[in-house]
Amino acid sequence: MLSFIARRLGLAALVALTVSALSFGLLFLSGDPASAIAGEGANDADIAAIRSFYGFDRPVIVQYGDWLWSALHGDFGQSYYFQLPVSSLIADRLSVTMTLGVCGIVFALAVAIPLGVAAAVRPNSIVDRLALFLSVVGQAMPSFWFGLLLIVLFAVKLGWLPPSGTQSWTNFVMPTVVLGYYAMPAIMRLTRAGMLEVLGADYIRTARAKGAGEWRVLFKHALRNAVIPVVSLAAVQMGFMLGGSIVVESVFALHGAGFLAWESIGRNDLPTVQALILIFSMFYIVFTFLADILNAWLDPRMRTG
Repeated sequence: MLSFIARRLGLAALVALTVSALSFGLLFLSGDPASAIAGEGANDADIAAIRSFYGFDRPVIVQYGDWLWSALHGDFGQSYYFQLPVSSLIADRLSVTMTLGVCGIVFALAVAIPLGVAAAVRPNSIVDRLALFLSVVGQAMPSFWFGLLLIVLFAVKLGWLPPSGTQSWTNFVMPTVVLGYYAMPAIMRLTRAGMLEVLGADYIRTARAKGAGEWRVLFKHALRNAVIPVVSLAAVQMGFMLGGSIVVESVFALHGAGFLAWESIGRNDLPTVQALILIFSMFYIVFTFLADILNAWLDPRMRTG
């Protein structure tokens, strides 16, 4: 197990280094960053002064090394637009996105896995067709449209929930449903397919022949093996929720890190965009690494694969 963890950790470190290089390369993707900072009316002297002030006149590899070393110490530079340290700017917003992402994935797993199991146990039944219907609707309906529907119904018509803000836990109910509902279809279908495959295995028939109860067969023997690919998918979905929550945060006026990314892109705030891409990518890497470890614990065959 330790050798498996070491291999996965080394791979994660290589991926993180590659992502950091790509994140830094965004600074030069749109051309000369000094010209972008100076604006349209700047003259050559102003651009040269900005290039010297920010160190853009140094070799690129030196700039990358300094940026990476500072990033490892939590220093992502100064925001061009907000004129604040990028690290403190992201720290103020990240808690909202983290809360929304964790609540979203918990909601998706809590609904999708039981529905997937029920659909596999009763194929072609009403439950199976309901799960299929929810899956199709979840992928077909845009998240912003679903969010607006919930606001009109539960905030405007019924007045049960606040339409925006982050004052209390009630502000996160509708955004959680919207974000989690988008991840439900894939998790539900994968759970159903895995359970259908596992329920036909020999060891399931053996467990039933020995007199094991149906709940024990389903949740101890079958689900443990069927859930392995679901763990990997949930890790990817969790990373997506953190990095792709821009639309949901915009609809519900949740000023989290996703909304900050949208603001920074529109205002050409390159240091903030760089830092957010790097941080969101690190979330993907960490969640995938943890999913690999959990899968190896669930299925010992993966440790020697």
